[in-house]
Amino acid sequence: MKLGSVLRKERKERRITLKVIAEKAGISEGFLSQVENDVNSPSVYTLINICSAIGIEAGDVIKQAEGQERLIVIKRSEWEDLEIPKSGFATRRFFSPENRRVIDSSIIAIEPGKSIPARKNIKNSQELLCVLKGSVELTYSDEPVVLHEGDCVQYYSIQAKEMISNNSKNLAVVVWVGTL
Repeated sequence: MKLGSVLRKERKERRITLKVIAEKAGISEGFLSQVENDVNSPSVYTLINICSAIGIEAGDVIKQAEGQERLIVIKRSEWEDLEIPKSGFATRRFFSPENRRVIDSSIIAIEPGKSIPARKNIKNSQELLCVLKGSVELTYSDEPVVLHEGDCVQYYSIQAKEMISNNSKNLAVVVWVGTL
C-alpha cells in the first residue's frame, strides 16, 4: 500500500507546503518528504498527525491507497482508438499523476509532420523511447537520431534541446518512459 502518493496529492490539492505540514505534525520536512515518496513509512500515530495537519482523515487516506491501480495494460488494439487532436499527437498514460512516483510512462501516437516537445520542469531525468509503429526522429542536443519500428533509445533529458518528431508519411506510435 502506497500512502505517500495519496498524502502528497491531498497536500498539493490544498496548496500546503511540506514545511507547514511537517511543523504541524511535529516531524521533520525531510521525513515527510520520505513518507510522500514512499521511502519511509510513518507510525500510525505520525500518520494521524500528518493527516490532521493536512485536514483529512487517516482512514480516508488508507482507503485511497488501497484503491490505487497496480497494473495497467494497454492493448495493441487501443493504439488505433486514440483520438488525435489538432496538436497532432495523443498521449495515453499508464498511471494517473497521483500514482506516479518514480517513473512516468505513456503510449504516444504522432501524426505525420507533427512533433512533441520535451517535458517541462523536469531536471536530471532519464528517458526511454521505443518505436512500436512507424518511425520518429529524436532531436537531442541539436543532434537528430532517427528511430524505426523496433528501435529504442535511452538518454538524459535536455529540456531546451529535445523534440520527438514524425517526419514520415505514416502514423508513428511510441512507448515513452521517463523518471520523475
